[in-house]
Amino acid sequence: MRGVNADSQRVTTTVAGRLAVPAGILTAVVGAFAYVGAVDPNEPGHYPVCPLLRVTGLYCPGCGGLRSAYAVVHGDLLTALHANAMAVVGYLGFAALWTVWVVRAARGRPLRIDLSPVRLWTLGALVLVFTVLRNLPFGGWLHP
Repeated sequence: MRGVNADSQRVTTTVAGRLAVPAGILTAVVGAFAYVGAVDPNEPGHYPVCPLLRVTGLYCPGCGGLRSAYAVVHGDLLTALHANAMAVVGYLGFAALWTVWVVRAARGRPLRIDLSPVRLWTLGALVLVFTVLRNLPFGGWLHP
């Protein structure tokens, strides 16, 4: 196109437009927590049983996650930690990451997450250690 300034071709995004995706994600998470808070996972029959627990009797890293979310919704942090401590750390990590995302989006900057192989392996090792510990006899305090 002749005579058209290159700057006029750029699409400008409003702050509300940049915050739409983080707001949608937050809406989905709040909805999920509201559902779990309303439908008690401690009552049998509301949610499916963990297949690993059913078949092997071993707790997976996610076992107790719904009970943990239920306790968080009802403000009982100690019960949430007992149900699944790693899930509580995950909830806090999500909240921190989401906050950084919103601030960067409001400023017009993309969210950049640097997950180097070392960090991924470390995260995997922590999940593995948590899973093994909660299934050992002395790890009973990590059982949901």
